[in-house]
Amino acid sequence: MSEQDFYEVEPIEEKKEEQKGEKKEPEEYEQVCYLCHRPERVAGKMIQIPGSISICQDCMQKTFDTMGKSPFSMDGFMGKMPNISMIDLTGLQEGMPFQKKIKKKKAEKEKPDFDLKSVPVPHKIKASLDEYVIGQETAKKVMSVAVYNHYKRVAAGVLDGVEIEKSNMLMIGPTGSGKTYMVKTLAKLLDVPLAITDATSLTEAGYIGDDIESVVSKLLAAADNDVERAEQGIIFIDEIDKIAKKRNTNQRDVSGESVQQGLLKLLEGAEVEVPVGASSKNAMVPMVTVNTRNILFICGGAFPDLEEIIKERLNKESSIGFKADLKDKYDKEENILKKVIVDDVRKYGMIPEFLGRLPILFALESLTEDMLVRVLAEPKNAIIKQYQKLLAMDEVKLEFEDDALHSIALKAKEKKAGARALRAILEEFMLDIMYEIPKDDEIGKVTITKDYIEGIGGPMITMRQGSM
Repeated sequence: MSEQDFYEVEPIEEKKEEQKGEKKEPEEYEQVCYLCHRPERVAGKMIQIPGSISICQDCMQKTFDTMGKSPFSMDGFMGKMPNISMIDLTGLQEGMPFQKKIKKKKAEKEKPDFDLKSVPVPHKIKASLDEYVIGQETAKKVMSVAVYNHYKRVAAGVLDGVEIEKSNMLMIGPTGSGKTYMVKTLAKLLDVPLAITDATSLTEAGYIGDDIESVVSKLLAAADNDVERAEQGIIFIDEIDKIAKKRNTNQRDVSGESVQQGLLKLLEGAEVEVPVGASSKNAMVPMVTVNTRNILFICGGAFPDLEEIIKERLNKESSIGFKADLKDKYDKEENILKKVIVDDVRKYGMIPEFLGRLPILFALESLTEDMLVRVLAEPKNAIIKQYQKLLAMDEVKLEFEDDALHSIALKAKEKKAGARALRAILEEFMLDIMYEIPKDDEIGKVTITKDYIEGIGGPMITMRQGSM
């Protein structure tokens, strides 16, 4: 009995379906070889064995070749035991780990080519950002132009021998100034896959933590494992200042300079193998190849203490004499980050090769009291509008006096946490109101006053007209 006759590769169930004339629906997932972990589109047609296990023809042939070389080969064994005609392989499924599958790619005809006309022009991108983000005019203008130019590059490719370089961005801004929020709004507007990751969890390959390729794996997951769609997405790496070179250390820097060096190939554009549905590579996770050439990278960070480096540079540039600038000239300037240059970031601890792949550098403004007041009330999903909608479900109208808004903004500015402090302050003052209002159906309107925010009074309650 030959090795091919020993194992029947054609399932009986499929024969029955063919006889009945029934057609199987196309499966959503493609098979992955249990031994080499290659997907069906790479390894070819799979052989099904009992226990829902798929093996590619190459691995099956290698298995037979190995058995043929053994002194206890299958031919010799079957020759000595002529009464045995088959071996039950169902025992293989006991103790077998779950076999991963990959979603099949959609047909090319179902997915249209990238169309530049679907990308809004810069002034429309900025107008959409204005509806959600208060202030930051320079940052919104820079991001709108950079994103539009990036997708023009994706649509054009290499035209007349001219290849447009990537417009990766590095944004610097204090905490709560809207860095992550702007990127989320931008991705929602463009309808492209977005992956937001934290640089603090990245480490050099071989150490505990996420591998550098995991940032691309998250983008692939956001694109529903569609490689072509992921290759036109956006990756936002937050807390990028946390991978700066460590100073005065004798230990190996596995989460600093080495991570910057590992990110170089991703930022510039390279084909990398990334795990599907996992943050690290292992034998049981299928791999796919993703080209990062057309992926837009946006890096952001607060860069604490960068102001001191900027002040030191500006003070050195001042002349000596009667017209010299005072050393404390920049101490009270809130938006000194707007004066940042590449040399300041390099001195902070970012290597020159890394900064060279982030050609667009800009800083966000720190939020003033007037900007915080606008953040409270003006955006589409402003915090005040959220509370007004919550109380409207109880048929109660909520209003804020202008002086109360300024008082809330002043308290938030003292916390030095940007727009994030607004929510914490409002939660504190709205707690009792949200608790007491559902008790009384006669309340029709609540007005938040400055005295209530200052702690010397209470909110103004207006009863319904029918209950008077």
